[in-house]
Amino acid sequence: MNSRNDITPQRNDVTPVPASTSLSARKGTRRRGVVAFFGALAVVGFAAAMVAPTGVALAQQPEDETPESVYSAALTETQNLTVTVEGAAITPVERGTFSVYVKPKPKPKPKPVQASTESSDQSAPSGPLFYTGGGAPAEWMAAAGIAESDWGYVDYIVSRESGWNPNATNASSGACGLVQALPCSKVPGNGYDPVDNLRWATGYATGRYGSWAGAHAFWTNNHWW
Repeated sequence: MNSRNDITPQRNDVTPVPASTSLSARKGTRRRGVVAFFGALAVVGFAAAMVAPTGVALAQQPEDETPESVYSAALTETQNLTVTVEGAAITPVERGTFSVYVKPKPKPKPKPVQASTESSDQSAPSGPLFYTGGGAPAEWMAAAGIAESDWGYVDYIVSRESGWNPNATNASSGACGLVQALPCSKVPGNGYDPVDNLRWATGYATGRYGSWAGAHAFWTNNHWW
């Protein structure tokens, strides 16, 4: 058997390191690590110092200014009114005055009154213009003084001239009354009065045709007298 010294391998290629050199290398490595740590710490602190204001600025947003509106301005300018319980004299608010003009209604214009267009020949010198009394043809002939023997002639002529209407008037010629006297002003008194009209007719018949019988004969032949 071999002894222990014979089985232990021996390395001749390993160079031994001096103890002093290994120790100094460890110290240098440790020193560089510390420097690197503090350098990294300084870089982080510098970066934090640069980013911190920006972060604060981002975190604290500035308050938006509320734009002034017409309502807010009115609230600002509104006068506060203080009401006391008693014994206080409150000055009334002065208000502006105004006046209202009301246009008056125009006054209606008076309508012009048309003048009467009746001919002056139709009016009698005196008495009413139209006859308003009563009576009958026989009464009127008797009052006019006509003989009863002539009443038939008179009735024939008057019935065709006026229909025994005392107020009959010819619109074109102006003849009036029972016998249509033309012009009406020839009749003494009132041409629309039946008695006055017949009295005048008696004088006209006797003066122009000799009698009421002659006037009747002329009328039947000519349809006028």
